[in-house]
Amino acid sequence: MKIMVVGGAGFIGSHVVDAYIQEGHEVIVVDNFSTGKRENVNKEARVYELDIWSDTEQLESVFRAEQPEIVNHHAVQKSVPESVKNPVFDAKINILGTLHLLDLSVKYNVQKFIFISSGGALTGEADHIPTTEEMDPQLISPYAISKYTIEKYLHFYHITFGLNYTVLRYANVYGPRQAGGGECGVTPIFMNNLLNDQPSVLFAYSDMPKGTTRDYVYVEDVATANVLSISKGDHSIINIGTGKEVFTEDLYCLAQSIIGKNIPLIREKERTGDVKRSALDCSRAEKLLGWKANTPLNEGLVKTFISMRTASGQQTQ
Repeated sequence: MKIMVVGGAGFIGSHVVDAYIQEGHEVIVVDNFSTGKRENVNKEARVYELDIWSDTEQLESVFRAEQPEIVNHHAVQKSVPESVKNPVFDAKINILGTLHLLDLSVKYNVQKFIFISSGGALTGEADHIPTTEEMDPQLISPYAISKYTIEKYLHFYHITFGLNYTVLRYANVYGPRQAGGGECGVTPIFMNNLLNDQPSVLFAYSDMPKGTTRDYVYVEDVATANVLSISKGDHSIINIGTGKEVFTEDLYCLAQSIIGKNIPLIREKERTGDVKRSALDCSRAEKLLGWKANTPLNEGLVKTFISMRTASGQQTQ
């Protein structure tokens, strides 16, 4: 099939591109390279550099020329703190930019739209962990609002125009090519600091001295879910994670053991707006997609470390 991956130069999107190409699909990458990297993009993919929000005429010309059968949407303003500071910008990229893609998908007869949402941002402070897709979303940031808004728009486009879709709500994805920065970048932040003999900061609550908990899922497992979503999970919202809570301090200790260094954490008080606990119930993914996370955290972190160390020019042992 011919698949357009929007945001295909990014950390997760580029792995999805690789997985699609490995399965024999023809892939078109659309990316503005604001955060994505050209070296991430598979050489077999055709690349269009443009912005889905501002370059609407160019975007339509790509749809007209390529006639994609599947649109996979990974382009996003992904920072929760930035969405709080600048909700208008967040809405432009995450809502209006996505609506441009949806309109063009209908106009050019796209068979399916795969949208990447956020499990952690939408669940907030859940009463039950791991959380299911049925839980009422906790819309405590513009980022969460924008993701949930598009989920509702997808339902509208389906019942009104017949556009098929699958929503994948990711847990905290980690792995090779991930850049440090923000909560989702805690794994490369820890590893970069350890490689450079620098301390890391742990934000912790008085009743949770080991920090927050998160559900860490390896990027190649996530890419597999995107492959399966081509033909499965129609009109569904599906969690993609492991269902396991991991304390931030435990993640750091595991990274220390892998890298072979012991650098104490700097402990600070919790950050405003942080979700204390998060993990996703992924039984629906197994039922509808035949998917489950197969990479243990230790194994995924070793692969991530080897990739980071190779990229930095250091020898692996």
